Amino acid sequence: MKLIFLGTSSMVPTRERNVQGIYLEYNGEGILVDCGEGTQRQMSIAGIKKNKVKKILISHWHGDHVSGIIGLLQTIGNEVKNSVIDIYGPKETKKRMNSLLNSCIYDANVILNIHELNPKKKIKFFENDNYILYCAPLKHNVQCIGYQFSEKDILKVDMEKAKKLGLKSSPLIGKLKEGKSILVDGKKILPEKITTVKKGIKIGFILDTLTCNGCIDVAKEADILICESSFSKEHDEKAENFKHMTAEKAAHIAQQANAKKLILTHFSQRYKQIDNLVEEARVIFPNTLAAFDFMQIKFE
Repeated sequence: MKLIFLGTSSMVPTRERNVQGIYLEYNGEGILVDCGEGTQRQMSIAGIKKNKVKKILISHWHGDHVSGIIGLLQTIGNEVKNSVIDIYGPKETKKRMNSLLNSCIYDANVILNIHELNPKKKIKFFENDNYILYCAPLKHNVQCIGYQFSEKDILKVDMEKAKKLGLKSSPLIGKLKEGKSILVDGKKILPEKITTVKKGIKIGFILDTLTCNGCIDVAKEADILICESSFSKEHDEKAENFKHMTAEKAAHIAQQANAKKLILTHFSQRYKQIDNLVEEARVIFPNTLAAFDFMQIKFE
């Protein structure tokens, strides 16, 4: 699993920072959180194969978060015919995607499944054998959604103990990993006697919002909380007016939600240096970093 920041600016791209796009890859599957203008070019620079994208999670329909979708889909369709992509977003996503697709001459070589989300509280909207996706309502000047990726816990077999029981790579190992008891030479072996739990990774995505209950829900117990911090606390009034977060408030969310690490992003172009934003967050939540374009985090 790896996480790559493709854009870390707010509404306006700068020389150093593109607008919003975050790529999460899990077992070869790409999940894109927002897709601002220029995202596919950023993917090329980062060495990401675009046809790996199987899900696009849209936080809201402001242009700096969605204006790269049409180009990305066209490129994917050109590379692999009939690639299936699921797009999740706020209500009216179907209508807005239709408008986007009709905005230019577009060869529909991808199969799109478009899902509208209208959560009133944190809800699960996708689950497979490996992970769950949750969403929660945020508080922006248009409907906005926060997302949480939650990897499922897995059982790891102590192979030294397994070998002593005469187990190597038999189907019985698989049953233990599923939490099932097995019989070895007529003796019942409980999974808790030979396995340990590896906790799954949780990642929260909070983009474009004021502080609200949904922020805490998305950030709860996150290993990594990615949170917008468009402004410093000296511009708190401006943040309130535009319904954005300051770095200080992002830190309070991480603290209240018992997150392990906070990564700030979505910086206003007014800040040539963002060290002061990081420092104001670290006063409250010491394990804080600032995202930069092409920043990559790998997970074991």
